[in-house]
Amino acid sequence: MSTSIRQCDKTFTRQDSLKMHERIHCGQRPYQCRQCDKTFTRPGSLKTHEIIHSGDRPYQCRQCDKTFAHQGSFKTHERLHSGERLYQCRQCDKTFTHQGFLKTHEIIHSGERPYQCRQCEKSFTQQGHLKTHERIHSGDRPYQCRQCDKTFARQYRLKTHERIHSK
Repeated sequence: MSTSIRQCDKTFTRQDSLKMHERIHCGQRPYQCRQCDKTFTRPGSLKTHEIIHSGDRPYQCRQCDKTFAHQGSFKTHERLHSGERLYQCRQCDKTFTHQGFLKTHEIIHSGERPYQCRQCEKSFTQQGHLKTHERIHSGDRPYQCRQCDKTFARQYRLKTHERIHSK
């Protein structure tokens, strides 16, 4: 027996996989990092994230000396230097270095907006865009200027603001 998700038509043969995937659509992120409060839909994602806090970065690029905590990030980075693009969109032939980038891109063609705000029902193509939008409702302004303590909901607004201090 297989079960599918109404919002994205994904099908799952296991109930636990379905439940895990549903968290993406409802915004449920029950696994929280104790060091930085970042939240995740899966326990494995939290475990992978926690490596960042250890400071251990065993993977080093030979071309630019950048270091990485995770092998997957390192491998993806190497493709930037090699120009290797393994993932191709079937609709417009655009190519990508990472499967996740392709999946994000493909939503453009489908018109799908699977991430919906529970407060105002506005919908988004990417979960990150929804998270940023939700700050409007919560008042969360996590980006703070070190010079004057002004806070911002979006990182690019902080970067733009910081220019006034360097003039």
